[in-house]
Amino acid sequence: MASEKKNAVSDVGAWAMNVISSVGIIMANKQVMSDQGYDFRFATTLTALHFTLTALVGFVSAAAGYIPSKHVPFQDLFWFSLIANTSIVGMNLSLMLNSVGFYQIAKLSMIPVVCVLEWILHSKTYTREVKTAVVVVVLGVGICTVTDVSVNWKGSLAALVAVISTSLQQIFIGSLQKKHNIGSFDLLSKTAPIQAASLLLLGPFVDYVLNGRNLLEYNLTAGSIFFIGLSCFLAVFCNISQYLCIGRFSAVSFQVLGHMKTVCVLILGWVLFDSRLTVRNMLGMVMAVVGMIIYSWAIEVAKASTRASPPIPALKEDSFDNEDVSLLKNDLDSQNKARDIELGREVTK
Repeated sequence: MASEKKNAVSDVGAWAMNVISSVGIIMANKQVMSDQGYDFRFATTLTALHFTLTALVGFVSAAAGYIPSKHVPFQDLFWFSLIANTSIVGMNLSLMLNSVGFYQIAKLSMIPVVCVLEWILHSKTYTREVKTAVVVVVLGVGICTVTDVSVNWKGSLAALVAVISTSLQQIFIGSLQKKHNIGSFDLLSKTAPIQAASLLLLGPFVDYVLNGRNLLEYNLTAGSIFFIGLSCFLAVFCNISQYLCIGRFSAVSFQVLGHMKTVCVLILGWVLFDSRLTVRNMLGMVMAVVGMIIYSWAIEVAKASTRASPPIPALKEDSFDNEDVSLLKNDLDSQNKARDIELGREVTK
């Protein structure tokens, strides 16, 4: 019971850190990139700075011995970083080429896309209650956020690439942690330098293509430096909490509960930036929150059903030779060790 309570507190803490840091970074980026703020419209370069600071924090933490360093093949890190960077560029292109309404629809489609990809890659199935909750959340957030919708083939292609690559990235975060029995922060500290280096090289060129402005011509001020630094600081916590949440939950749960951030952003936009909050927005937010509650309940029902399923009949040890018994024991031990990985710390149950 004590262990379950500790895990529940850790789950809530990880999710709270993700929501707070994500909402905070959106508010900071709005100040950095908006016309009313500092007009720093270099989103890809800003993301490169985010990963640069994240990589620096990971390097210092590893050097100080705060996180264990486990070997992960460079090939796995390279392909993951390639998919993650494709996601970043694809999202920026989708935002530039599409209307806000179509961009929001593309983001909402990530939930069913993640479900389908997990079914294809990992043969994962979902209960009827979980599917119902996903539909309610998608409809609720759609009512909140989707306004005008215009479609063009370039924007549709960019949205397709963004949705698939982002969904794969979130699935692979959990897969790599389980495959290499590695902690969230340790994995992030290995992928961040690769993403930072590649985005620092490509970022200014991508941003020039996106908005036609040269990064070298931007006039830095004390205010812009402060908010860029604040954005990078919040990005460290956002990146850590994203890896941590997906490692502890799943890519689908991360997407569903992640729409709580959308609700928070709408409310804060109304409070801080005088954004309009209509009856339609409020109804959509209520529907989205109800969907999230249903989803949480459905996950608990699925877990209870799994626990209540009949146990596997015990097998006599003498029906196996010593090598078979040893292999089975080692496999169970490795599964138990990989079950709870948090910030690079292994907890054996």
